Amino acid sequence: MAVLITNNQSLYKISTDQIQTTARELLNALDKAEAELSLVITDDEQIAEINHQYLNRSGPTNVIAFPMGDPEFPEVQPELLGDVIISLQTAEKEAVEAQYTMTERFTELLIHGILHLLGYDHETNDADARQMAEKSRALTEHLKKNNLPENPGQMIAPA
Repeated sequence: MAVLITNNQSLYKISTDQIQTTARELLNALDKAEAELSLVITDDEQIAEINHQYLNRSGPTNVIAFPMGDPEFPEVQPELLGDVIISLQTAEKEAVEAQYTMTERFTELLIHGILHLLGYDHETNDADARQMAEKSRALTEHLKKNNLPENPGQMIAPA
């Protein structure tokens, strides 16, 4: 399994090793141990451009997920999950508002993005939203039980 990380921002220091370990553990917990995930860590400016260009929405957002699999042909390269793009600027604003650490909020967004790649959706109806929220909580508890990330204060820190 590969977790490819592209860091397109300079506001925060990130530990790619810790992020990869956390992402791999999430994929293992989801029975996707052989999956390949691309993670782009960016700022509000770049995610706003992507949000506008691909989703026709204005402004920055916290996370965007682009699944690679074709639901009609799941057997064609099933190991390629897709891309998760996370804005650390928006994540920080949300962390402060919710009184979370940056690592806690980043991990929530990572879980959220991966679940979207696997077909979970919170926008279609209340039942789907509840299912996605329950899966998110279960994955968060799984990480806590396994003490991940190992050094939360070092996973994401101001530059």
